[in-house]
Amino acid sequence: MTACVLLQERGGALLNKAIFVIVPAYNEGGVIRSTAQPLIDLGYSVVIVDDCSQDGTADALVGLPIYYLRHPVNLGQGAALQTGMRFAVLQGADVVVHFDADGQHQARDVDALVEPILSGQADVVLGSRFLRREDVLEVPFVRRLLLRCAVFVNWGLTGVRLSDAHNGFRAMSAAAAKLINLSENRFAHASEIIVQIRQFRLRFVEKPTTIVYTDYSRAKGQPMWNAISIFSEMLLRRLFK
Repeated sequence: MTACVLLQERGGALLNKAIFVIVPAYNEGGVIRSTAQPLIDLGYSVVIVDDCSQDGTADALVGLPIYYLRHPVNLGQGAALQTGMRFAVLQGADVVVHFDADGQHQARDVDALVEPILSGQADVVLGSRFLRREDVLEVPFVRRLLLRCAVFVNWGLTGVRLSDAHNGFRAMSAAAAKLINLSENRFAHASEIIVQIRQFRLRFVEKPTTIVYTDYSRAKGQPMWNAISIFSEMLLRRLFK
């Protein structure tokens, strides 16, 4: 993966916190500020990786104390996360968190997500929509059924059984972030992370997370048919490895 990283300082001195939240963004100008602000309010170091947005995403962030990185060309979410992870590690992060830009994830859930890492119980923590009944009910019915099927397909392809598939809310220690190297630039990176968790024998746990589905996030989110393409690609890679 190649990317030109541009660091811009906005709103004064950049924060220097041990927990870095990586927010990959592509044309999220309408929501990116409301996504970043709660994370800032809770004291996290926020890294927005703008994947060559054309809608004024950068302008929406003016005045916020964040790290802003921009790809000169659109590379995909996996590439944006890799750029953010490399940057966070270089800045001395203890924990790196992946956080979607579209408003689905809740800033208040970050503390619970990173706690097993800070306490030394895990190297990676994966958010799950299927550990609490109230979170399950937030998932639209058809998506719920497809995700249940995806869990078993993902298990077969990665060798790791989880309760959720392709949940973009996750955390990892700096040591784990140094090991994980995403070559899947687009949505298949989520399964690639699981493969590398097993490959490097990283300790992992799942933690419950609430996903808020809005009309905007549904429109911006990964189309469910993409899952078929992702799993087909991973299967071919595994067969011809």
